[in-house]
Amino acid sequence: MARRRQIYEGKAKILYEGPEPGTLIQYFKDDATAFNAQKKGTISGKGVLNNRISEHIFTMLGAIGVPTHFIRRLNMREQLIRQVEIVPIEVVIRNVAAGSISKRLGIEEGTQLPRTIIEYYYKDDALGDPMVSDEHIACFGWASQDEMHDIADMAIRVNDFLTGLFAGVGIKLIDFKLEFGRLWENDFSRVILADEISPDGCRLWDSQTNEKLDKDRFRRDLGGEVEAYQEVARRLGLMPEGENAVLDMETHRRKRGR
Repeated sequence: MARRRQIYEGKAKILYEGPEPGTLIQYFKDDATAFNAQKKGTISGKGVLNNRISEHIFTMLGAIGVPTHFIRRLNMREQLIRQVEIVPIEVVIRNVAAGSISKRLGIEEGTQLPRTIIEYYYKDDALGDPMVSDEHIACFGWASQDEMHDIADMAIRVNDFLTGLFAGVGIKLIDFKLEFGRLWENDFSRVILADEISPDGCRLWDSQTNEKLDKDRFRRDLGGEVEAYQEVARRLGLMPEGENAVLDMETHRRKRGR
């Protein structure tokens, strides 16, 4: 079997050359990072869970007309995706105050925001992914005005859909991060949703107890990271009885390198 050519490795995923032109294989790792990779660790089985959760969400978003890079899930840790040129902007959608906005503005965590806020961050690890405005994005040509309109429209649409999806299974969508990419067709491109949507990039709180079901459990040394991710998968109907055993076997195999 020929060795696959690696295209890119990030904090949580590896991209390999795909089987057809214009495609990539996205591999989900168990690596966990926080605070711009100043804190590093491993959450055993996280990649399997994020692959399944992101597949589920991207499939549903595609069904309501949101264009995404997702084609299909290949196995427990890999997806086939469309190759895109990533827009160097992280889009953060906030419904409830938590994390950095609480620190920056002195707002108590858990405070419902009067309206949904969209924030933009320049993707540059060396700079700590600084927050930027529409003016910065336009000035430095990171995205065109038309692209930013499309991005904002899709962000609000995804937020509306996910808020309802999670509310239906007893979870509050506090905030989440999206990334977008340009899909080129000859000399023209359009912006589509890329990356992933999982507990790695979402703040998800239990609707009744406010228990955190996301990567904040790793960031804040709360423990129970795997159980939290599994709980999200269970509530979304993605972990039937016996799935834990399969996940445990896969994780054990990966650890042994077999």
